Amino acid sequence: MPLPSHVPAYAKLPITPDAPPRSAWGVFGRDDQLGTLNFLTPERRLAAIQGIRRGDVFSLDLPLHLPRPPMIALRTAYRRTQIKFPGNRGRDDVMDNFYLQCSSQWDSLKHIRHPEYGFYNWTPDERVDSEEDSRLGIDNFSRHGIVGRGVLLDVARYLAARGEPIVDYERREISVGLLQEVARAQEVEVRHGDVLLMRTGLAAMIHHEAEHPEMAKRPVPGGPGLVPDESTLAWLWDNQIAAIVSDNLAVEVFPGGGGLTLHRDGIALLGLVLGELFDLESLADDCAADHIYDCLFCAKPLNLRAGVGSPANALAVK
Repeated sequence: MPLPSHVPAYAKLPITPDAPPRSAWGVFGRDDQLGTLNFLTPERRLAAIQGIRRGDVFSLDLPLHLPRPPMIALRTAYRRTQIKFPGNRGRDDVMDNFYLQCSSQWDSLKHIRHPEYGFYNWTPDERVDSEEDSRLGIDNFSRHGIVGRGVLLDVARYLAARGEPIVDYERREISVGLLQEVARAQEVEVRHGDVLLMRTGLAAMIHHEAEHPEMAKRPVPGGPGLVPDESTLAWLWDNQIAAIVSDNLAVEVFPGGGGLTLHRDGIALLGLVLGELFDLESLADDCAADHIYDCLFCAKPLNLRAGVGSPANALAVK
């Protein structure tokens, strides 16, 4: 459906008495499958395309085999088998034990269930668990596409320049106030419909660990991320952020401190679209060199019926 003529502020949610407190259920219609991707309107996509200056392209995906070892023990490494065609006519390959969220990834709106209110937008568990029902599946994102203005907030570089670098495996809270400081320092404006790219420097650590596996710590003891509180949820919603993408493990700070979470309260109540473990290193280096921190962001999640997640398949164009 088209974007409503009036999107209520976070403080005004919910819009209907049968929706949970501070939820966006019904804002985009009772059958909505896209959540905050609704903020990516055709007009905003066109404006993002017109912002391309050079035509340079940056991949935002880690190689699928990274992180290694996996940062979440459940998501064990995949096995790829290469097959030779009869008569040596060519090659094929097949993947076994492939967790779609093992590397740079998208979470669908069926990824997390609120323990009290359930899945986003009145979706019953039986629809989420169906192999044939696409309700809240990643295929909804695929058909829509994730294309719009990307804006990089290089938190890691900003803090390092301030003499307060993010330390590997150290829990570090990133507040909305800090994001705003970074945006001001970079002289970049966060606009409605943006895909927000937050760099903490974790991808650089993952690449380093690939060359020095003895340095990897598993399970991960901690790391940087957004503070999961009402001010963060309100800022993301009121700025109509279409998706928030980070290079860290969960977008939000890890481990959490209890209370609200971006996954439970963001995905299940607001329809917040999250991308995790993106590789923002080459884009960040280029942005630091030319002092231009916006780009055209393009991603095509897998068109997998009823899928819970997908590899990122993301690019930035400047």
